[in-house]
Amino acid sequence: MTPTETARPRPARRGGPHLLRRLLLAFVSPNSYGMVLVLIVATYLVAVSASARWAPVVMLIQVVTVWFALRTSRTARVVRIVVDAVLVVAVLFAFFDVFTGLPDEPGSRVFAISAVLYLIAPISMIRHVATRPRVDLETLLGAIGAYLMIGMCFAFAYRFIALESAIPFFGSAGVGTLDQVLFFSFTTLTTTGFGNYVPVANPGQALSVAEMLFGQLFLIIAVGKVISAWQPARRRAMPAQEDDETDGSAPKVGQD
Repeated sequence: MTPTETARPRPARRGGPHLLRRLLLAFVSPNSYGMVLVLIVATYLVAVSASARWAPVVMLIQVVTVWFALRTSRTARVVRIVVDAVLVVAVLFAFFDVFTGLPDEPGSRVFAISAVLYLIAPISMIRHVATRPRVDLETLLGAIGAYLMIGMCFAFAYRFIALESAIPFFGSAGVGTLDQVLFFSFTTLTTTGFGNYVPVANPGQALSVAEMLFGQLFLIIAVGKVISAWQPARRRAMPAQEDDETDGSAPKVGQD
């Protein structure tokens, strides 16, 4: 064996355990978009499965979700303070509406506040993701999290319109509960369109068209670009010698 062969570094192993470990750590780290993604899923599951009396709990999870999203995306401190104050007001409204006579769920003002907050948070996340120096796992999780929060933002906007409208939001299908508007929002965002829930008037129809267009553009431009540019750390760390071996040229042999 020549000295050149003994000095050559070994190529990185191509297994997936390291990537899986980083992914698991991202979902439990308080400074990662993985935690934000877990909270978004938790908000959706509680919203579609719990009874209307659990609406304040849903609001509390939303508060935590938005707070983590703004913290992880390094939003300006002044913005975070203002949003924190709005979050507290939203929770108080939710408890007040449920426990002072409303039979089903919080009033329209709570959903209006939720829609605004779930618009501010993904904007901050997209800004932070777009300015990251490299595309990695954290960038991918941030883009997915922002995409899901936008779907929930539209759902809260639909619920606000439904509660303020003089006619049922879905026509013969009724006003629409929170779980129904969440279902409609995500099928619209992904342009699946089952057709069982359809807004019968504006501004619901115009808002659903905007959601369809935005959903497709976001997938193509943002998420698609992140996925195509993302390279796992093990690939970036592979030695240059491995590239020389794959370009068809013969390896250099040291002289005795």
